[in-house]
Amino acid sequence: MKKINIYSAILLISLLTTGVFTSCVQDLMDNIGKAGVLNLTASKTSVELNQKNSSNEAINLTWTTGSNRRTGASISYLVQIDKKGNNFSKAITEDMGKGIYIKSFTVGTLNDSLLTRWGGVAGTATKLEARVISTIYSTPAVNDTSAVVTISVTSYQPVSKTLYIIGDASPKGWNADNALSLTPQSDPTIFVYQGALNVGSFKLLTTLGQFLPSYNKGADDSHLVLRTLDSQADDKFSITEATVYKITVSLLDLTITVAKVDLPAYNTIYMVGDAAPNGWDIGNATPLVQNASNPFLFSYTGVMKAGQFKFPVNRNSDWGQDMFERVDDTHMYLHQGGTSGDDKWTIAKKGFYTITLNLLDNSISIYREKLYMVGDATPIGWTITNAIEMTEDGTNGCIFTYNGPMVAGAFKFPVNRDSSWGQDMYMRTDDTHMYRHIGGQSDDNKWTISAEGNYLITANLETLSLSFTKQ
Repeated sequence: MKKINIYSAILLISLLTTGVFTSCVQDLMDNIGKAGVLNLTASKTSVELNQKNSSNEAINLTWTTGSNRRTGASISYLVQIDKKGNNFSKAITEDMGKGIYIKSFTVGTLNDSLLTRWGGVAGTATKLEARVISTIYSTPAVNDTSAVVTISVTSYQPVSKTLYIIGDASPKGWNADNALSLTPQSDPTIFVYQGALNVGSFKLLTTLGQFLPSYNKGADDSHLVLRTLDSQADDKFSITEATVYKITVSLLDLTITVAKVDLPAYNTIYMVGDAAPNGWDIGNATPLVQNASNPFLFSYTGVMKAGQFKFPVNRNSDWGQDMFERVDDTHMYLHQGGTSGDDKWTIAKKGFYTITLNLLDNSISIYREKLYMVGDATPIGWTITNAIEMTEDGTNGCIFTYNGPMVAGAFKFPVNRDSSWGQDMYMRTDDTHMYRHIGGQSDDNKWTISAEGNYLITANLETLSLSFTKQ
């Protein structure tokens, strides 16, 4: 009896649930079937566009579902917006598909359409018309069109999307084809340049390779003026001290700030050469790492082959960029792109190197790494200041060996004898592989010797492989 009652209850719940679901679907279809006419609404009927907000929403259009005329058919929607009087002959048409009832237009999109698509005049109000067209997928399909909504939109004349610095104060000089670009900010009317400037003068170009239009010095050192004709004054900004500057330009406000900053001229430096990991492929040049606490220091740690190398400041394939090149083994200079000179450093022996550039004093250090061994399995135990220096291979400085006595215990490989234990070390991945532990991190994985005896231990810093064999 109990089983029959349970099954009956399940069947009853199933029937009731199916009935509720069917009822809900039917109610939804009835509501769409009985819905009113298709209706469109604009979030604003008047809007003044501003380039500072070019990525923000200018207006959004929303619409009702409209009716499927009790056919039970689905409905899709097209949104159209055009200049008033065009009868939607030059309309922007967006296919919104099914189940979507809103469409937004950004400030930049609407302004570009006003000026280029519909021939609007910057600074004046233009009447736009919008409508939504529904397609009811009955048999046959039919359409409904909403009433037209009118929106008044005032456009702006956009300022340049690009800006370049030119002059004898610039590292690129007066070559308009090779002028340095400023970086647009989240507000696209504001541009920033941070880098070295020489003693001299500069102005700003809007188009690479063209001297006009340009932004020149205005009423004072804080203001710009747009120059469009050769006959207009060609006043320039002056730099009296060669150092690193941050230039911030607002083209809408026609303002400029030029400030000295305690930062390096570059935040990226690369390495190329047959000694470098990626050879002379400058488009794939090896990046150096900028020091987080001292941004003037850039370093590379890794394998270098026998050969030559130098340091470009970007990956331009034309080789016309600035590069840091050799004065001697401990000093460098900034070679100006396009000028003569090709001074490189030489690596005599393959090995694992740490190379550090200091942009404050133009110094360079080139250090080929050594490898040491510590542990209670070794003859010196855990006394790191007396760590065993392993023997470097005669031709490949990435390979190190130890041949001598070991006892039962553990061992690992520091890269120096720093008593603070804060140095990098090579630690155990498995019995035949290792990884570079970064000094200060918490991991501490060691190899284990189980039987006393003489061992040949070989570590390869390039392949991260290890072998230890009892003799």
